[in-house]
Amino acid sequence: MTTSTTSCIRGRVVFLATSVCSALTTFVAVVFFAVGIGDGSVSSFNLVLWLGLLSVMALSLWAGYALHARGRVVLAIAALAVTALPGILATLFVLLAIVTQPRWN
Repeated sequence: MTTSTTSCIRGRVVFLATSVCSALTTFVAVVFFAVGIGDGSVSSFNLVLWLGLLSVMALSLWAGYALHARGRVVLAIAALAVTALPGILATLFVLLAIVTQPRWN
């Protein structure tokens, strides 16, 4: 089985883009968690939800890097997309709201 050079480069670029987006999304979630701990909005009532969310995000990052290290690039991209796509969509929504300046009433 042979692979072309462009598909290898394209796979690396897509993996790098999804890993950066996934890492940024995870970083934002950790910052919100730390701020929530500081101001008291993360309490014992919703701590389990936060820990579950952060665990899934960390698992996604770990699985993406582990699969990429084993040469399973497509599965690595899919694992990273679990956290990268919501971050990309949220960013696009915020940019759209800033650019269009909608009336919310």
